[in-house]
Amino acid sequence: MRKLRAAVIVLLFMIFTLPLMPVQLLLRTVSTRAARALPHWYHRQLCRILGVRIHQHGKIAGDRPVLLIANHISWLDIPVFSAIAPVCFVAKSEVGAWPFIGWLARLQNTIFINRGQRRATHDSTNKIIARLREGANVVIFAEGTSSDGNQVLPFKTSLFAAAMPRGESAGAVREGIYVQTAAIGYTHQQGLPLARRGRPTVAWYGDMEIAGHAWQLLKRGPLDVHVRIGAPVSLDAFAGRKELARFAEDEVRRAFADILTPRAGRAPDQPWEESLFESGDGNL
Repeated sequence: MRKLRAAVIVLLFMIFTLPLMPVQLLLRTVSTRAARALPHWYHRQLCRILGVRIHQHGKIAGDRPVLLIANHISWLDIPVFSAIAPVCFVAKSEVGAWPFIGWLARLQNTIFINRGQRRATHDSTNKIIARLREGANVVIFAEGTSSDGNQVLPFKTSLFAAAMPRGESAGAVREGIYVQTAAIGYTHQQGLPLARRGRPTVAWYGDMEIAGHAWQLLKRGPLDVHVRIGAPVSLDAFAGRKELARFAEDEVRRAFADILTPRAGRAPDQPWEESLFESGDGNL
């Protein structure tokens, strides 16, 4: 039955995704607003297909573009953040070359960066700031890699260089852009707590192969994920990348600890969407 569940989800994913790819390609040429809205709508539906129930605390500001700084656990983070708000992502250049996934990433206007070249940092700064100035929300996974789901890894200050231009005009460039933090954590599967031993089964990290990991994860049943979003702070409030990195890491660590060990008296995060797969045993 678990294999059947996974097979049905994969089939629904392909039936749902393939017809929308040329639509998104067309929208990118005729309407920037629609090209941002379609992936947001698509990922909300995709989370339902995958059986992912999102519990959201806080929201992404809607009056200014936002640089969203988050921890990273799984490939599932992409549809989860995209379901919460229209966003694009910053990813390593290798992702653009991945079969099929690279196409999907490009359709969502992913910003690819080459971390091995100094010149690439300058180019990435221009791309990220340009995208923010166009009104897009940009997500940076500040650890530079994904974790095992039990911890937040140290943030890499080099990644923040792409969001903090230097020079006399830097303040003017950053003006009108918000920074918000987001902590993500996977807490339950089939309604049961994942705990320390269970969370790495959701995480995609190290040298794991994505197709095999996805198949095994889909067989295990519906998931609950919690996302805690920090208050917006103006990007020009930070003097440099190190100050921004310290602020973001502290915020994400506190929020992540809240997800794994909720404080007494705090209202639980509310799910905005019911999963398509709600049976307690994870069956269809």
